[in-house]
Amino acid sequence: MKKEKFEVVVSLSSIGWEGRKITGMHNGTVAIKEGEFILDEGKLTAGKFVVDTTKIKVLDITDPATNAQLVGHLTSSDFFASAEYPESIFEITVVKDSHIEGNLTIKGIRRTIGFDADIRAAGDTLMVVGKIIIDRTQFGMKFRSGNFFKNLGDTLIYNDFELNVHITAKTAA
Repeated sequence: MKKEKFEVVVSLSSIGWEGRKITGMHNGTVAIKEGEFILDEGKLTAGKFVVDTTKIKVLDITDPATNAQLVGHLTSSDFFASAEYPESIFEITVVKDSHIEGNLTIKGIRRTIGFDADIRAAGDTLMVVGKIIIDRTQFGMKFRSGNFFKNLGDTLIYNDFELNVHITAKTAA
């Protein structure tokens, strides 16, 4: 075996998100822009993927005006500041068995995170599936966080949000 480079197939990959608040939750998707992974002797050793924060979608709100309002808020400076920071990047630093660690950069702020993943390589295809839990306050997203604001009552938004990552990559030509 040898070192192999796999490029993310955007059309076969997805990231679903869930954010929770006292009164419920919202969910949607965010687009993967590009990425690549390196397998060495059949084992994932390196890689990165780029998320397009300008392409956040809300799936649980059917009213077009309310949906657009939440998308606008998520892309505003209260959350992802997508006009200034149109991309977020995750870059793998260590893979041990099924645990991936790496540097996540959101809004220009870089933090080390880790998550467990199902990593499967077969022929020219690599699949990486996992759930990433992110504390938004570590990336400057303090809006309605109980860590920074008191007496929020039922307007409190929990700090953690989750990303359900399903990435398919193919060997580079």
